[in-house]
Amino acid sequence: MPKKALITGITGQDGSYLAQLLLSKGYQVHGLIRRGSSDNTIRLHALLDESNPSSDRLFLHFGDVSNSEWHPHVLYDIKPDEIYHLAAQSHVRVSFDTPEYTADTTGLGTIRLLEAIRKSRLKTRFYQASSSEMFGMAPPPQNEQTEFRPRSPYAVAKVYAYWMTVNYRTGYGLFATNGILFNHESPRRGLTFLTRKVTRGVANILAGQKDVLYLGNLESKRDWGYAPEYVEAMWLMLQQDAPGDFVIGTGVSHSVKEWVEAVFKYADLDWKKYVKVDDRYFRPTEVEHLVADGAMARKLLGWSPKIDFYDLVKIMLDADMEQIGLKPIGQGNQILFDKIGVKHDNPWHLKKC
Repeated sequence: MPKKALITGITGQDGSYLAQLLLSKGYQVHGLIRRGSSDNTIRLHALLDESNPSSDRLFLHFGDVSNSEWHPHVLYDIKPDEIYHLAAQSHVRVSFDTPEYTADTTGLGTIRLLEAIRKSRLKTRFYQASSSEMFGMAPPPQNEQTEFRPRSPYAVAKVYAYWMTVNYRTGYGLFATNGILFNHESPRRGLTFLTRKVTRGVANILAGQKDVLYLGNLESKRDWGYAPEYVEAMWLMLQQDAPGDFVIGTGVSHSVKEWVEAVFKYADLDWKKYVKVDDRYFRPTEVEHLVADGAMARKLLGWSPKIDFYDLVKIMLDADMEQIGLKPIGQGNQILFDKIGVKHDNPWHLKKC
């Protein structure tokens, strides 16, 4: 019998890539989705298509992490071997506007699921999607022993979820692991997130649809990686003999300004002619510098990234150009083929060559 995995947040960037990875490994994959009046499964369309040979191993279930009604029923029906808890209100800037909702979904959502696992007595392995934002103002580089100094409602909620995962591991013997992932991006990233906002903005400028790109703090530094590689690290964490907590990142940081400069340079444009700073996009409290010390992941998981900062710029801009009907510059596609052996067919799907 194939292994069974349950993914909350399967319709998001990470969830869709993780579903793709697990299906390629022969898993039966179950995903939790919220009921909505519009289609919220666009990132899964290629996987759900009946022409896809693995589509008969992908199942979607309606539910919401903001209430516990669905948990026992889904767990009892599926009896998953692995649970990947990715669902959350995941936009840091938005968390300042919706702190209570963020605490409920991002923080309490985790305890609802952990408690359901405990009561079910299933021998399932649990992955909690923790975040580098938890480190906040802690000096870089940050690793598994770095103090958490959160600077947003989102980060505070993630710290709560992190420690509840640790407590259920030590108190009840659950195989419960935290993956502390630093920023990871892709063509599936939401349009309101900084990296995608810039690549889509430049694509629109090239298409003559926009002439100004409004951004916030250009000085913050982040450790950016490629999302499909990071979901592989999630899977590796649940294949270990014992649970633990792992920092995942590239070990290299760049400022927002550097991201902007790199995207515009790849498009052969002068960013200073198009970018304007708008106070509306600043956070009330900023996180200045995040960069991962991923030595433990390299040693215990055997994981290290192949796609670097400038590769990521090219992959994402090419995808956005393609999506709005422009001919991509093309280097991003070649990078994917050369470095990780996959072809970038379109902004939503990776197809094995």
